[in-house]
Amino acid sequence: MTPVSVSRALRLGATGAVAAALTAVGLAAAPASAGDEQSDQLWIQVPYEKTVTVAPAGGSARYRDLPVGLHHDNSDFSVTDGRLTVDASGLAGVAEVAWPDNCVPSGATAVCSVPEVPVQGWGYEEQVKLKVRALSDATSGAQGKITYEASAKGGPEGELVAPHNSFDTTVTVGSGPDLGIPRAEKLDGARPGSTVTAPVSAVTNTGNEPANGFTLQLWATYGLDFATKYPQCTYTAPGAGTAVTRATCAFDTVVEPGATVELPGPLKLDIARHALYERIDFGVEPAGGATDIQTDDNNVSWIIEATNKADFEVRGGTVRGKAGTTVPATFTFLNRGPAWVGHLGSGDAAAVVRFHVPEGTRATAVPESCEPRALTGEPLEARLGAPRYDCYLPIWVKQNTKADFPFTLTIDRVVKSATGTLEARPDWGTSFPDPNPRNNTSKLVVNP
Repeated sequence: MTPVSVSRALRLGATGAVAAALTAVGLAAAPASAGDEQSDQLWIQVPYEKTVTVAPAGGSARYRDLPVGLHHDNSDFSVTDGRLTVDASGLAGVAEVAWPDNCVPSGATAVCSVPEVPVQGWGYEEQVKLKVRALSDATSGAQGKITYEASAKGGPEGELVAPHNSFDTTVTVGSGPDLGIPRAEKLDGARPGSTVTAPVSAVTNTGNEPANGFTLQLWATYGLDFATKYPQCTYTAPGAGTAVTRATCAFDTVVEPGATVELPGPLKLDIARHALYERIDFGVEPAGGATDIQTDDNNVSWIIEATNKADFEVRGGTVRGKAGTTVPATFTFLNRGPAWVGHLGSGDAAAVVRFHVPEGTRATAVPESCEPRALTGEPLEARLGAPRYDCYLPIWVKQNTKADFPFTLTIDRVVKSATGTLEARPDWGTSFPDPNPRNNTSKLVVNP
């Protein structure tokens, strides 16, 4: 399945702040059906930049982690035997790499094996855990580059190859604090109405200079409430057009190089009755205007999946009119809950209602959120008179949301009981894990 485009995220209204904090909250879509276009692509996940600290006088610099991962797009395919080629020759005179056991080095290059390549999404681990450090005579500001290529078995044609010359990491030698938060494993099966304790409780400085205090930002999705509130934090509840509670915290604790500082106490979160797929994001920065030398570990997300469901429903109706007349024709989407659904980071619509226009009629007024399509799904330039429309909900729908889609149809010729089909679908894929999928479809009937 194809990843969502940036333009889609912007069109559906994801704000920059939320998109930066949240990356994939939402009701999971089922795999593409056999009738959908089958394609797949291999990708390499690498940091664009990596900063290593200068070596201390008379000593060796500390190795820093540089994780690399392979993934592919389409869950309809099994992808195996991944081969990642890492070329570190561009680090000459700057830094050196320590190779993990699943890599076979030859000089400055190594081929690393990834037996099973996962599907793109949150929850997978990087499979090649490189380490890199500055050479003893490298000075602050020195830079080098690591490049990557990859291939694997699987996909629609039997082999997948990552885009050539598209993935690299620029390694920079620097000096300063480097605050980080450890990753948090996903929590499955959280019970709505319960309270859970976040596994994120400390901040570590892996840089070579102290951090003279730090700031901590917390973003919690609509299905979470802060049961613990630190006195060092100010809290902002979701306002109009948002679905995130934000906490901004300031701590004056000095974090020395190599030290770990605990937060004032365990962070407890209430799981709301409407919770489903939730997350809380943590972001840490050194205080006082200091620059963190490596930001890839400054932000971490804790994913929480509640044992809950969201029942989506589509309601059609009937209209009547003579040939040559124009009639209003409105259909409705409802989230009957009890859970909300949000795709705050990816920008995917919470749902798409697909409308096939009844025979003998044409759409002469179309809601702005509805896109004209050919019957086979290709986008059409002309907004009016299309045989099919895909109508997009916002990026989230709270419980009890109701959304109307007011069309105007012109009846060119009377067809007895001309039926337009309606179907609520995910933005990608074909169906929802909905407790009552039967009400995901409905009909708009003209002249029954």
